[in-house]
Amino acid sequence: MERRSYGITLVTTAAIMWSSAGLFVRMLDFDVWTVLGWRSVFGGIVLGLIVLFDRNARPAGVTPPPVFLYPIAGLLSAISMFGYIAALKLTTVANVLSIYATTPFAAAGIAYLWSGEKLGRRTLIASAIAFLGVLVVAGFAARPQDLAGNGLSLLMTIAFSTLLVMARRYPSLRMAPVNAIGSWLCALLCLPLMSHTMPTLPQLAILALFGSITSGIAYLLYTSGSRHIPSGEAGLIGTLDIVLGPLWVWLAFSENPGKPTIIGACLVLVAVFWYLLSGLRSPDPRHQLELAPGDHDS
Repeated sequence: MERRSYGITLVTTAAIMWSSAGLFVRMLDFDVWTVLGWRSVFGGIVLGLIVLFDRNARPAGVTPPPVFLYPIAGLLSAISMFGYIAALKLTTVANVLSIYATTPFAAAGIAYLWSGEKLGRRTLIASAIAFLGVLVVAGFAARPQDLAGNGLSLLMTIAFSTLLVMARRYPSLRMAPVNAIGSWLCALLCLPLMSHTMPTLPQLAILALFGSITSGIAYLLYTSGSRHIPSGEAGLIGTLDIVLGPLWVWLAFSENPGKPTIIGACLVLVAVFWYLLSGLRSPDPRHQLELAPGDHDS
């Protein structure tokens, strides 16, 4: 139970950090590639420092993962970071969010195929409600020309879901170097497209906070916390980012999200809190974890 609570705390904190992205974007008057490039640079610096000062970190009694997993996991991290912004450039935010909302289903499906981890009834019900809420936020809008953006959104969702399952499947896989690799790869991809004009000091300060919080610390907390809870549950809690983001922007900039967003946000929040509260009240630890009988990672 303590390990599950620890995982939930890390994942929830990461989701809240991610939800601040809209605030930073509103503060910056740059094109999307410049923002993503600098965000990745500062995120890579923070994660690099974590790797430098925590080089010997490894869970006790756990076999080290195969070395080749690090470049693979780093590539998955870069794809998820790059795909999100690229998808936003090609299609609507609503389309990207509605596809990203399938993360709990994608993570649970990948976990089932990879290690036999099954999605419990409560997780399935809550995920369905959360998915419905994000569909309301998205407004069911889609256009034929959004095909490329939707494809990138799907690629991003699959890459991130696979990374979550990989972190859980290999507990000794250190996520700081993984996400540092992902951040620097993402920065290299953005380099040809971003502006090469040096930002002012205030702009650099905002970019540094943006990268450190949303690309560095948040990714590390999320992927680290997800190894302590089922993959579907981590994906479900991560949907808080989708509804909290518009809320912060509305509070700070009076940007009205509209009735569909408010209704959808309420559905997602109800699903998440119902799932967490019902799990905490369950007297049987197996019901709290919602794991298959053969899963011993938690």
